[in-house]
Amino acid sequence: MEETKSKILLVEDDSSFGSVLKNYLELNDFDVTLERDGRLGLAAFQRSKFDICLLDVMMPHVDGFTLAEEIRDIDPDVPLFFLSAKTMKDDILTGYKLGADDYITKPFDSEVLLHKIKAILKRNEETKHETENKEFDLGLYHFNPKLRELTVNGKTSTLSPKESELLRMLCEYKNDLLPREIALKRIWGSDTYFNGRSMDVYIAKLRKYLREDPKVEIVNIHGNGFRLVESES
Repeated sequence: MEETKSKILLVEDDSSFGSVLKNYLELNDFDVTLERDGRLGLAAFQRSKFDICLLDVMMPHVDGFTLAEEIRDIDPDVPLFFLSAKTMKDDILTGYKLGADDYITKPFDSEVLLHKIKAILKRNEETKHETENKEFDLGLYHFNPKLRELTVNGKTSTLSPKESELLRMLCEYKNDLLPREIALKRIWGSDTYFNGRSMDVYIAKLRKYLREDPKVEIVNIHGNGFRLVESES
């Protein structure tokens, strides 16, 4: 079976440089979408899912920093690289504060960029694999996210994809706060009012699944999110 190529969103207003870099990355087996400014880049990200974003900083309509904020609102986990001629310390720090995985100053060696892209995609894939295969014990319950199975007292329930993903996130944040906006952006794609109401319905469904063990409960932290609490007593 043919291996799926990793998808890159490249947003660069220098058409000559952008085309050369796009061709180079495509020669190295990446699927590259090139957009010429931040506004078009955001539209492309809203249409498709990408494995990594390469963003110029100085662009018309929407600059790279603003675009990065918009992208992070849609997908808080997608890797971001800034490719910029701006070399001032304050600009570089701004890039990292926005959650950039790397800030690469122009001119740069394309081969170095290629290896950095491969390294971060490999790291993310390994992390995803570890997370997908992790199972959880909660009081009397055993939860297998990969199979979407929640077992208690020999009885197994198969959760829906959203129920399973939400419970998995709660388990990863067990006894700590799972912020509403993080869960909404990862599972529903955005933290709108209607998605928030939908998540509340799924929280209610999970509480029903977990009601057989009083030591396990999902606590609402008003205005902030939820805590999956496993008490010892």
